[in-house]
Amino acid sequence: MNRKKKINSILKKKAKKANAKFHTTNKPKYVSKAERERIELEAQLKLKEQSNELSSGNDK
Repeated sequence: MNRKKKINSILKKKAKKANAKFHTTNKPKYVSKAERERIELEAQLKLKEQSNELSSGNDK
């Protein structure tokens, strides 16, 4: 009985892993706190550059 149970559990594990590949999650990918801060700083720098370009364009 043990041998049969073990074989069945191994086959069930393989089937479960194969099915898991087809299912995708709706959860967004995790972004660390440091990465979020870096992205936010880059966005702020871009906004400053754009506002500088617009203001220098108005002077001409």
